[in-house]
Amino acid sequence: MYVITGGAGFIGANLVKALNVRGVKDILVVDDLEHGDKFRNLVDCEIADYLDKRDFLERIETGDFKKKFKAVLHEGACSDTMEHNGAYMMANNYEYSKALLHYCQAKRIPYLYASSAAVYGAGKLFRETRECEAPLNVYGYSKWLFDQYVRGMYAKRTAQIAGFRYFNVYGEREQHKGRMASVAFHHFNQYRESGKVKLFEGCDGYGDGEQRRDFISVEDVASVNLFFLDHPRKSGIFNVGTGRAQTFNDVATGVINGFRRLSGKSPAGIQALQKEGQVTYINFPEALKGKYQSFTQADIGALRRAGYKKAFLTVEEGVGRYIARLAAQEDKAGAD
Repeated sequence: MYVITGGAGFIGANLVKALNVRGVKDILVVDDLEHGDKFRNLVDCEIADYLDKRDFLERIETGDFKKKFKAVLHEGACSDTMEHNGAYMMANNYEYSKALLHYCQAKRIPYLYASSAAVYGAGKLFRETRECEAPLNVYGYSKWLFDQYVRGMYAKRTAQIAGFRYFNVYGEREQHKGRMASVAFHHFNQYRESGKVKLFEGCDGYGDGEQRRDFISVEDVASVNLFFLDHPRKSGIFNVGTGRAQTFNDVATGVINGFRRLSGKSPAGIQALQKEGQVTYINFPEALKGKYQSFTQADIGALRRAGYKKAFLTVEEGVGRYIARLAAQEDKAGAD
């Protein structure tokens, strides 16, 4: 049996679905459904069982599981970068991760876990080395500290440990995330409702909407996870991005052109969309000043050296596919 923590969440549910596509249904989903909307992410998935996170941890601690798990994919975490409760963040992202790590090492179970590009803070180099890491918030710190913990015991590992520093992930099954959902998802809703999308004005020396991030489709994130499941001798901490920074204007353009294709119109460039008032800019929030990554671009050298050779979707490709699927889901929901 595979265990996926955070399995009703965004990336976790996509991993469940990716395993299902392979014919794997022997999956234990672990999550916290106090905010119950996440269940929708699993409606079209096949799983063997579900456990609340607290029950799962208790059974881990008491040794209640008799059969050895094939692997633990640990996606469960508080991912709200604006959360200020450090005790809550550390309990969810650090202590929880440590408990599962020790269990997997004791049982010699492969352990794949979610880290984050937030560990790099405002740096300009995004390489998996200590000198590049300087998180800006307690979320990034919780992820960074666990990476440090892994590094401290890495040489004595008994089974695979693979940490994935996800960059800006977008794609299906993120609707429950509210304000923490991807820019692409928010732009989809904005354009559908008002015929325009809103971006932050320029900051940190970047023009309006020209801040650059490494945007990666959840399809590619799932593919990387499955690669490491297939290669249990490969361990380490890896950036999971495309290695290509693209602008928020690119995302907005991709979203709007996705709608244009659906209505039979030809694609338009950012300047035309600005002129038509379909892309507008708002003041940069005071609360984000000094805590915002205006540029991210994954160094994916370590991932490539580990043997992952597949090409990553561009924003134009990935966002276009995502918008088409979101629109199809809404059409289906409206018909029902």
